[in-house]
Amino acid sequence: MATVTRENIGLLNDKITVKVSQEDYLPNFDKAVKHFTKTANIPGFRKGMVPAGMVKKMHGQAIFADEVIKTVEKELTGYLQTEKLEIFGQPLPLETNSLNFDHNAPAEYNFDFEVGLKPSFEVDPLLAKTSLTKYNVTVTDTMLDEEIDRMRLKGGEMSEPESITSEDNVITVTFDESDSKGTLTEGGIKKENTLLVKNFTAAIQEKLQGKKANDTITIQLSKAFDNERLEWILKDLGLDAADKDAAKKYFTLAITKVGLITKKELNEAFFNEVYPGQNITTEEAFRAKLKEEMAKYWAQEAKNHMHNDLFETLVHETPIELPKAFLVRWLQTGGEKPKTAEEAAAEYPNFDHQLRWTLISDKLIRDNKLEVSFDELKDNMKAKIMGYFGQVGGATGEAPEWLDSYMERLLQDEKQVDQTYREMITTKLFDWAETKVKVKNEDITAEEFVKLPHKHHHHEH
Repeated sequence: MATVTRENIGLLNDKITVKVSQEDYLPNFDKAVKHFTKTANIPGFRKGMVPAGMVKKMHGQAIFADEVIKTVEKELTGYLQTEKLEIFGQPLPLETNSLNFDHNAPAEYNFDFEVGLKPSFEVDPLLAKTSLTKYNVTVTDTMLDEEIDRMRLKGGEMSEPESITSEDNVITVTFDESDSKGTLTEGGIKKENTLLVKNFTAAIQEKLQGKKANDTITIQLSKAFDNERLEWILKDLGLDAADKDAAKKYFTLAITKVGLITKKELNEAFFNEVYPGQNITTEEAFRAKLKEEMAKYWAQEAKNHMHNDLFETLVHETPIELPKAFLVRWLQTGGEKPKTAEEAAAEYPNFDHQLRWTLISDKLIRDNKLEVSFDELKDNMKAKIMGYFGQVGGATGEAPEWLDSYMERLLQDEKQVDQTYREMITTKLFDWAETKVKVKNEDITAEEFVKLPHKHHHHEH
């Protein structure tokens, strides 16, 4: 009679031993041999007439080992289900010296497995004492003007004037590392780039006025660009944005081309191009619509920021113990491709982070009966499609004829359905959790908002 025993070998780490004897696996071995005699193709014997002795002689060891292992797996699965053990991944077989299979001498076999047990933990106490900030970004007239300007430039026509006369000029320049007097540095950095004149600081913009192709100007990076653009320029030049000395470097800019974008007119044709089918005919209505869209964007960004803070708080401050040693071993052998101990150890921190979130989110979804119905999922996917195709149906809201058949095909795509479900249930989870924490509202400018640090904890678990 098969027996299964369990003993603790570490934190949330148990060894399960499955012991099987002849009476557990021999009947199945005999059945497998009998079945093989009816299906085997062995030269010299008619199909279905192969003697059992011949089958055992030729394939006995493989069939025997297979049936023993099947019996062990059945007993192990039954034990896990009966005991309702919640484990990570699959049980890991431990090395054993008792697996000397011999179908001519059936014996008692012991199989040892290692399992990692899922921990029990609580999240509600942490939620109750967590305080978060919800930022309100006001869309100012200046922001609105800049966005309209960007949209008009993006759709504008390019011409090639003789010289720089406006902040809207586009110049192609070669950055050559040099000293403050313009003497090029031997073996220095050399990089071509295309920039709007308005990307430079006011002082450099003034120096650029009247410059033509083949003219040069020497700049110091820190004085030629504001902080945001400076970081981008440093990276483009292959320099470390965190290195203060890098920003002090001088470069001589050789202008190779001068362009000018003629902005699109603020007229009904432009409004319709940006918002097709919206029947926007005046600049006032266009600005109101754009401001509404920008407000939605910043509101979502602020929500995402708060949810990220909540995510990091839950992952790093929820008291969860994990069987780290087991999980590292599982990372080594549990995947499709085995890893070295070093590879598994290097991969573990990210794995630990994601695993904690999976445990927390699964618990909150389960305990609070959060769910996404099929109709909700279907409506979400349909809304995404209609948004992608530019709010098809116009003001009438009528769906195009092809939408139903397209939706039917999309709903058969398991990967797409699963991804949509995960996005929706995660949103529901955060929206629910948001009601359980203390939320403080704070007005903030867009410039201040983009500089906010993301909450991230670095302590070891």
